[in-house]
Amino acid sequence: METDVHRAVDWSAGVESTVRSVGDVRLHVVAAGDEDDPLVVLLHGFPEFWYGWRSQIDPLVDAGFRVLVPDQRGYNLSEKPESIRAFRTRELSRDVANLIATEGRDAAHVVGHDWGGAVAWDLALRRPEAVDTLAIVNAPHPAVHRQLLASDPEQLLRSWYVFFFQLPVLPELLCRADDFRFLERGMRGLANPRIFGDEELARYRRSWHREGALTAMLNWYRAAARYPPDLPRNRVDAPTLVVWGEDDRALVPAQAVGARQHCPNGRLEMLPGVSHWVQHEVPERLSGLLLEHLDAS
Repeated sequence: METDVHRAVDWSAGVESTVRSVGDVRLHVVAAGDEDDPLVVLLHGFPEFWYGWRSQIDPLVDAGFRVLVPDQRGYNLSEKPESIRAFRTRELSRDVANLIATEGRDAAHVVGHDWGGAVAWDLALRRPEAVDTLAIVNAPHPAVHRQLLASDPEQLLRSWYVFFFQLPVLPELLCRADDFRFLERGMRGLANPRIFGDEELARYRRSWHREGALTAMLNWYRAAARYPPDLPRNRVDAPTLVVWGEDDRALVPAQAVGARQHCPNGRLEMLPGVSHWVQHEVPERLSGLLLEHLDAS
């Protein structure tokens, strides 16, 4: 497992593939950097795993940060609970708080993309004491997303797959057909076609093939619909960076503007010509923005 991690990231700084107990599940976590350095947690989205952040790990470590990149619950090498209820967003953000605690810390700099961003928002709103700074990459603020689903027909149309994923069995059959062609098209179709090469997609397919992984990944969507989060607040007081690829085909740009309005100590960076897959399309640009954000905190 650790050899595969080293092959995937190809950098000389210390890196280890670990398993951490974070309450009722065990998560596979890639860790890098000096254990005494400030802690950054990178959270992936659907249908990725830790590998989606590989281009950001090295710059963060070189800049003097300790980095943890988990496979979130249900994904890749992490445990995969069977119940839908186990994937409530509050459980997912609790995983992150408990992961931070495994480093002997009370808080960390938290970065999330897509569903990882949803978990990061939940953590910052539910447990603000656990978040030193927040960085969100193409992930809607929960209050803004609810509002736009109810008021913006374009956002409702773009979210068609969320409703499809609520069905039993059929989404699994479609996603698994023809060696996960549906998921491959979802990634390549939302990005510059040169971004996801055959080698990268082979790694993703291996993670999707793991026993129980596909249903667990889809259960994130099912749990969100059945158990919508009851958050205690909408305002995030931690220093917050929102980075948004403007060519995101799943989320309208108003999501980014609305998210920034709930962050009084926030900064919004819109990236024209960039899709939903910011960390893959413009990795150096994103790493630079994250380092600026962290250095300013």
